[in-house]
Amino acid sequence: MKHLGRLVVAVILGVNLLFTALLLAAAYSPWVQPVRHPVLACLGLTFPIFLLTDVVFLIFWIVIQKYRCALLPLAGLLLCIPQTRTYLPLNCHTNTLPAGCIKTLSYNIMGFGDSTPKGQENPILAYLKESDADIICLQEYAPGRTNRHPSQDDVTRALADWPYHRIDAVGESKGNRIACYSKLPILSARPLPYASASNGSMMYELDWGGDTLLLVNNHLESNKLNSEDKVVYEGLLSDPEKEKVKSGVRHLVGKLADAVALRAPQADSIARAVARSGHRYIVVCGDFNDSPISYAHRVISQELNDAFTESGCGPGISYNQNKFYFRIDNLLTSPALTAYNCRVDRSIRHSDHYPIACYVAKEGKK
Repeated sequence: MKHLGRLVVAVILGVNLLFTALLLAAAYSPWVQPVRHPVLACLGLTFPIFLLTDVVFLIFWIVIQKYRCALLPLAGLLLCIPQTRTYLPLNCHTNTLPAGCIKTLSYNIMGFGDSTPKGQENPILAYLKESDADIICLQEYAPGRTNRHPSQDDVTRALADWPYHRIDAVGESKGNRIACYSKLPILSARPLPYASASNGSMMYELDWGGDTLLLVNNHLESNKLNSEDKVVYEGLLSDPEKEKVKSGVRHLVGKLADAVALRAPQADSIARAVARSGHRYIVVCGDFNDSPISYAHRVISQELNDAFTESGCGPGISYNQNKFYFRIDNLLTSPALTAYNCRVDRSIRHSDHYPIACYVAKEGKK
């Protein structure tokens, strides 16, 4: 390996340069305005691919002892340390939680999942009942959609330990609902206005031991991928023929770009509402329908901390269908709060999302 010809080394270095440039483009794509450049704004979805590629190049140059060449992928990795930490945090679990901390859980329950056999308790409802969360934020909340799903009365009985709740229809069609079940008194609730056919956000003020907690429950614009689109995506992974890849990528990127452009003003609205709220204690959670390396995530979290980045470990993949391996569900907290043990719970798979939860404490509380 030490005697690779100069031409071969130059070619490999050129390929490395291309992939490092793509890594940086993906890492900094959240600064692209999606309404003007929707396709470029989708590059963040490719970040883990190019990150892994750059690591492989770094190892390759070290193995063949071309240390000067190794500076190229190393530079790429150093220039995207913040994005790497956002996407793949490495934090330790703590068994010591501060007194007075609360557990917040966010879960897109997909209308309580698949139908439940007669006489059995719905597994999602059972999970929520045993969650021990103080605040539960739900998206795609649709009890009673069939006689094999829990009714609203079933939910009320099961979640009796959460005496305060709000259920609100969102979007222009009012065909989708989000809900908040809380052990903390809900002082106020209002929708956050922005354009969407079937998605939306709710802002709640909760009484937290005499302080007011602003809670924002979100279900941002979906990518509108139907079952046929997901088959196309899985086909690209399993049988990557050149023509199939070309047409499939064009089709999928078109749909993703349209959704990214719709989510951008929604994210802007949430960020403005948070900035203008004047609240010291803020939690923003829900289904963002976008990866951590995205415009929506960057804008919403610009005055907040990502609880998973601060206290989680690993990629935290929260969507579990069709090989779309991304963390699209989030918990964000204001700087006056500290997050502990943020976790995507992969133990339940009855929705197309996994729940995400963390403990939150007021800064300085022990």
